[in-house]
Amino acid sequence: MNFTEQNPYYFLHKAKSIVILLFMTVLLACKTDLDTISIITKEDETPLETAFDVKIVYSEHAKIKMILESPKMDKYQSEERNFLEMPDGVNVLFFDSIGQQTSSLRANYAISYEEENIMEAHNDVVVINEKNEKLNTEHLIWDRNKQIIFTEKFVKITTDEEVLFGDGLESDERFDQWVIKRPRGVFSIETGD
Repeated sequence: MNFTEQNPYYFLHKAKSIVILLFMTVLLACKTDLDTISIITKEDETPLETAFDVKIVYSEHAKIKMILESPKMDKYQSEERNFLEMPDGVNVLFFDSIGQQTSSLRANYAISYEEENIMEAHNDVVVINEKNEKLNTEHLIWDRNKQIIFTEKFVKITTDEEVLFGDGLESDERFDQWVIKRPRGVFSIETGD
């Protein structure tokens, strides 16, 4: 159809084109405004604070209970949750009431939820107690309120006499009294006596 000024539909076609153009402009303007609002209201995902070569000493009644060390610690704060992230790993030493080291925990990554008093350790988690028993796992939760450590993941425990495997573990935080929830196998270790 030829739309010229003499055609009676010319102005109707022109008006329809202008309405479509205005509608598209408004639609694009709204999208831009929504994107802008989304950017403005989006929660900042950068840490509130970052510290390097961190060493935290926890004590009760002037006696050291624990020393936590990490190469990097990021503090995040939001309306939902406050937490400390240790993306480059963590090393924790536990002490008894007379100041003797009872156990240690090491992991390649950790996150500590401050309100819940819970720390999660991930990636090559190793716990060693004063009997030289060694726990290896990929995920471990430490509940500081209940003073326990636990996991539902695969665990390997090496003692002087045997190596134990299983899924899931619960223990006191010193890794002194532990139980494998679903044992898989035991291998005895030969000594050269």
